[in-house]
Amino acid sequence: MSKVIRSSEIGTYLYCRRAWMYRRQGIASANQANMDAGTEIHLRHGRQVLLAGFFRFAAAVLLLLALAFLVAYCTVQIL
Repeated sequence: MSKVIRSSEIGTYLYCRRAWMYRRQGIASANQANMDAGTEIHLRHGRQVLLAGFFRFAAAVLLLLALAFLVAYCTVQIL
């Protein structure tokens, strides 16, 4: 029975055929510490991107709320 090839393996193969072959043979990477550090950096960056999106959304909501209060205040002053 042949082993199933996953899409992530195709990406590895296209990036580096030797890395793909080593992974298929079960040989661990020599610079695993660097790879783990890179993964951590990517995770931290992903959290920062999500937090930035949340703050952008919160700023938009607060801006709309401020505009609504301004319209209400101006309406009360005119009437």
